[in-house]
Amino acid sequence: MIIYKVSKREKDFPALRFEGHGTADIVTGDEIISDTWELKEIDDAVYEIDCKKVTRGVDNVDIGANPSAEEQEEALEEGAKQVIDVVDAFRLNFLGDEESGSRAFGTKKEYFSQLKTYMKKVVEKLKENGADEATVKKFQVGASSYYTKKIVPNFKDFDFYVGESMDVDGMVVLLNYREDGITPYVTVWKYGLTEMKV
Repeated sequence: MIIYKVSKREKDFPALRFEGHGTADIVTGDEIISDTWELKEIDDAVYEIDCKKVTRGVDNVDIGANPSAEEQEEALEEGAKQVIDVVDAFRLNFLGDEESGSRAFGTKKEYFSQLKTYMKKVVEKLKENGADEATVKKFQVGASSYYTKKIVPNFKDFDFYVGESMDVDGMVVLLNYREDGITPYVTVWKYGLTEMKV
């Protein structure tokens, strides 16, 4: 089965609500997200995807709403582990030390260096796939704007993840929480996604 294309031209970017279609990082091929989750396009640059905290036990995966503090404590007492559904489902790997909470990118400069390298690779892939200059320019302008307006002012609030291959030259998925402080969401680069064949 061929999965929905998310990398070539603007016409390839409708609502992304076809059941069961997945997308991969255009650079590494790691599966990043599927349309099982609602993808919200932001500024023609990224998709933001609301996630849920789920409790994973030996025999149980609860994929309901975000649990209350009491439910979390009770479940964790029984040896279960609380995970974020998207991170768990796509085997995303935290960049940093989960025990101490330290992140791989301690500064905006460190993250921007990785992002700049990744963006160059995405541009190469877009061109290989036949994207015209207008599409490439739209990607570059949108990515720069999103970085400046959303990532820089909130940098300290993001956690960083990479795909299953753990290739840090690939897409770094950003994780943050909505204004309610409860709802996690991930951010993925729109033009950094491509179809998956399953």
